Amino acid sequence: MRVLDSYFKLFDEANDSDESFAQLNALFSDDITFVLNGRTFNGKDAWENFVKQVFDSNKELKHMYNGWEQNKDGTYVTKWAICGNRYETGVYTQEGIDIAKLDSDGKISYLENRPNNSDFLS
Repeated sequence: MRVLDSYFKLFDEANDSDESFAQLNALFSDDITFVLNGRTFNGKDAWENFVKQVFDSNKELKHMYNGWEQNKDGTYVTKWAICGNRYETGVYTQEGIDIAKLDSDGKISYLENRPNNSDFLS
């Protein structure tokens, strides 16, 4: 569970810190599958590219979340909110849920982001 608790903290810090960026990426398995607003991506390189794109468009980010709860199927879920400041459009907020799975090494092997506003990551 420590891996999942570190995820949001490191994501927020990674925009300004190469060390935090490396620590964030170390949380994920090499064959990560992540789903962003219904679109599926595979592999750690695709994950890192997504994170870099987020940072290229945002000056600042701050995530808040309710803590991760384990489902009967072994996945974890949390409700989150984000406040950000995009370079082009300024301050925004968004809410949603994340669903995650951990592999046998304790790394995130699946992450699904479901924002309440379906236009958020389109």
